[in-house]
Formats: sequence, structure tokens, C-alpha cells
Amino acid sequence: MNQSRPESMSSFWMPFTNNRDFKTNPRLLVSAEGMYYKDVDGNSVLDGTAGLWCVPCGHAQPKIVSAVREMVGQLDFAPTFQMGHPAAFDLAEQLMEYTGHRFGHVFYTNSGSEAVDTALKMALAYHKARGEGGRTRLIGRERGYHGVGFGGISVGGIGGNRRTFGPLLPGVDHLPHTHNLEQNAYCRGEPEYGAHLADELERIVALHDASTIAAVIVEPVAGSTGVLVPPKGYLKRLRELCTKHGILLIFDEVITGFGRLATPFAADYFDVQPDLMTTAKGLTNGVVPMGAVFSKPHIYDAFMDCPAGIELFHGYTYSGHPLACAASLATLEVFKEQNILEHAKSVQGYWEDAIHSLKGLPHVTDLRSIGMIAGIELETIPGKPGARAFAAFKQAFADGVLIRTTGDIIALSPPLVIEKKHIDELFGKLATVLKNLD
Repeated sequence: MNQSRPESMSSFWMPFTNNRDFKTNPRLLVSAEGMYYKDVDGNSVLDGTAGLWCVPCGHAQPKIVSAVREMVGQLDFAPTFQMGHPAAFDLAEQLMEYTGHRFGHVFYTNSGSEAVDTALKMALAYHKARGEGGRTRLIGRERGYHGVGFGGISVGGIGGNRRTFGPLLPGVDHLPHTHNLEQNAYCRGEPEYGAHLADELERIVALHDASTIAAVIVEPVAGSTGVLVPPKGYLKRLRELCTKHGILLIFDEVITGFGRLATPFAADYFDVQPDLMTTAKGLTNGVVPMGAVFSKPHIYDAFMDCPAGIELFHGYTYSGHPLACAASLATLEVFKEQNILEHAKSVQGYWEDAIHSLKGLPHVTDLRSIGMIAGIELETIPGKPGARAFAAFKQAFADGVLIRTTGDIIALSPPLVIEKKHIDELFGKLATVLKNLD
């Protein structure tokens, strides 16, 4: 692999990036191990974001690297349309065990975006299979992020992701978001105020009629919009209302799945069970792209009760790719053998204290935390939304720390193997950055 600066960077159209700004002063990573990246100049960069929320076990885990290396020499590709390979079935069994057998089936995709669009299509097709084809409406939530497919941005609620792509899917409505700085600022864990916002689903049902609504999709903790933690009782109430009206509840656990809250899934943390659950990111420790939809048995069974033949006309060329399956199987082994969740729980309090030690620093208007996630909200520079946090991002990288920003919110989500010394380094450097921001 080339570890020097590219001769030209003009051809790569970078995703979710200010391309012109980046290419004037590029941040180039060339290797990674454990908690650290190394940049093209040989500097170590502490990973405060687990890549893009996707490396819970740390970088270059030997067992995962070895498993992928072995599989690529054995089975580089195998289709899963009308045939299969053993690793895809072995992984499905292991994943069901990891969920505590609260789900019955898994459908493989290649990303969180694909997992979301798959779950939405499953919901629509499920109701049609049961003779309720009029249930075609999908309900998302303001400030929700569900990937970048047309389904995902339709049910998503981040304006910048939607505004340039036309009318999107018809028949979509949105619940209000739960973020309230006046009531819930500087909260550790679930805030007290806002459970009543789940009852907005009753208003939407009254407007459209329950017989037209297929599914509600929410992130248990809204990550990409800036770490919005659900109020106490909010998700349980949403579950009750979906059950009452025959609406499927979909949890988007692309970020929260695989230990981000120091539990296997956010569904475990909040003790709320959805009908469908989307996952990706930590599923393979970020080593090979993969996503998955977990389905309750009644969803799958509705399709199996249909006439003989292909039950769901949906799938991807790379669904259940051998390399992705090998990476995921090894990731699950690492979680078990290295007690990843137990370690995350052991440092969670230290992590939380470090986050809230930033209270009172210049421009900090809120600090919020749950599990191994943190959000730091900054005061916006008038007329320049996002500029202050982006300046913090650039300076932090220059100082050897990788953070993530969305608008004027800094989001932190480190690999779950983080030690107290890394927490000290991360927040020591970040505090210095915040003290010197304009």
C-alpha cells in the first residue's frame, strides 16, 4: 500500500466532505493499530470515533485480520442467490445467539444504508403478505439518520441530507425529535424530560389512520445528528403505541449495535424489542463492508406462508460475502474472548466523568453521554453554522486526536478497547482545543 502522499487527489470525489477545503490541506491516514491511526507524516492519531463508529474491537485485531486473509485464499466470492456457502449460515446462527435469540432470522446487506432500505421494504411486503397492502406509510423522526438510500433519506430527518434530492418517497411522515436543551442540558444517560413526545405517534395515526401505516423507524440513540439520547420511557411508549396500532417498529442500530452502549444492542440497554433491527458498522469491526437486518420470527413466517417460489424479491450481489462473513465471525469471537463488553462497562464511568469535566469551557452549551458515546454541543458562530466545531475537528487532528463533528456538535465514540490512559489523552487534548477556539 502506498504510504506517501498521492501525486494527485483531483479524481477522487470524496463523500460527505468539503472536497475543496480538504485538498488544500489533506488529512491522510496510512495505517492503524489498536487505538491509533498513523498519518502520512508518521504522526500518531488517537481514534476517538472508532473510525466512523465502526471499529469497536480496535484496529488491526489479529484474529479478524487472519480470518479475512484465510477466507480470501479459500473462497473469494460466492453468490447467495439460489445457492450459498457455509460461513453465511454459520454467521447467521452466531448472530442469533448474540441477540439472545430474541430474533429469528438475519438478511445480509453491505451497509447500514442498504440495511435500512431492506427493512423498509420488508415492512411493506410483510403487511401485503398478510392481506394489509394498504399499510404503505413509513414514519421516521426529525433529525434521524438512516443512511443515504432513497428510503433512508425519506424517513431520515436531517435537512442537509434531503434538500437537494427532490420529493423523495411519498407517504412519509415524521415524529418530532427529542432534543431539548432547556430541559435536559448536561445530562448523563437518559434525560428526564420528553417521554410524552412518543405520543405524537397518536397524532400521526389520527391524521393518516393506522390502517395506512406500515412501520416506524427510529435510532434508539440518534448518533449522526449529534448524540440525542431518548428520554426515560420514550422508547417503551413508542413500542406500546406501535403494538396497539399494528405498526412495525424498526430500530436502526447501525451505530448502537455491537456494544456501543456497553450492551450487545441498544434494545438490550433500553429493554425494548423492535420487530426489525438494522445493523452494520461494528458487525465486522469495519474490516469488510457488511450490514444486516434482524427479523422477528413472525415477519419471516409471513413470507414463508406465501405460495411456493421466491418469497422476497430483494437482495444484493454481495449479500453474505465470504470475506464479510469471515470478518464478522471473527469479530464475534473477539467480543467473547476479550470480554469487550465487560471492559467497556468497566471504563464507562471514567469516560462519563471525563466528558462532563468539560463543563464551563468556552462555547460549550451542552454535554451528553450514554454508554460509550458522547456529544459536545458548541455555541454557533452567528452566520457560520458548523464553523466552530469544524475548526475544533481540524485542530484536534493536528494535535493527534480524531473526533467527529455534525453541525456544531462534536461526537465521540471510541473503540471499546479504550483504556483510561487513552481517555485522559483524548480529553486532555480536546480540552486544550476547546479553550483556544475562537
